[in-house]
Amino acid sequence: MSNVLVTGSSRGLGLELVKQLAARAEFRDGLVVATARKCSNELQEVITSAKCSVVFVSLDLTEEGAIALSAEKVNSALAGKSLDILINCAGVHSVTLGKLASMSDLDYQLSVNVTGTHNVLRQFLPLMQTSNIKKVVSIIFGSLTLAREVGYAPCPAYKISKAALNSLMAQYALSYEDEGYIFLTVSPGVGHTLPSRSWHANRIYQWLKSDMGGQDADLTVPQGAEAVLDLVMSASGRENGSFKNVRVPGWEKYDGQDLPW
Repeated sequence: MSNVLVTGSSRGLGLELVKQLAARAEFRDGLVVATARKCSNELQEVITSAKCSVVFVSLDLTEEGAIALSAEKVNSALAGKSLDILINCAGVHSVTLGKLASMSDLDYQLSVNVTGTHNVLRQFLPLMQTSNIKKVVSIIFGSLTLAREVGYAPCPAYKISKAALNSLMAQYALSYEDEGYIFLTVSPGVGHTLPSRSWHANRIYQWLKSDMGGQDADLTVPQGAEAVLDLVMSASGRENGSFKNVRVPGWEKYDGQDLPW
């Protein structure tokens, strides 16, 4: 039995993660906390039909005070039990066309994707303190090493902020390893929604058929969510601080190995 919290649960990968968590036998006696700014109709359907206990708690990464209030509500829902797994799936994304100097929303994306996640960790880690699992996972599409290979996707602010989030997770991994926490960053892939296929060539990252990835992507959202959860459940302490590729049977490039920073 494990208690899990997923941020960004109203749609896409976050929604599918909640759906699959609710269906997995190992979570049937636990609590799945789905968070987002607002509860979508799709998420409400999952909560209503779930075989285990799924609750929604509003969470806005842009307001530190609201995050603290959300943590209090989650703590109440846990009813004295620990939070075992935290999956950070929330984030913002945008397109920048033309040269990098035209990027105008870097501050905002850093404030949400990095500072917002940092504030979530600050508030929710205390709820995990008594857990024997203590796994924290952030969904990432950002690698300095592979910057040229993924240059086709016109979302530099997103890439910069996610690379910074990678660094944040690495620092948390170092800071909390003596307390038994396991911090992972995982790349399930997102791509972009532009209709042209020209920038899809030589793609390296996992690529999901989500709102962000478009319908030309490699993997379905259920495939990506299943791969993320399989990785989370199998992760051990020796993988603390690592940047992981998901493993998807039948796909050579989705091999479950470490990705370059």
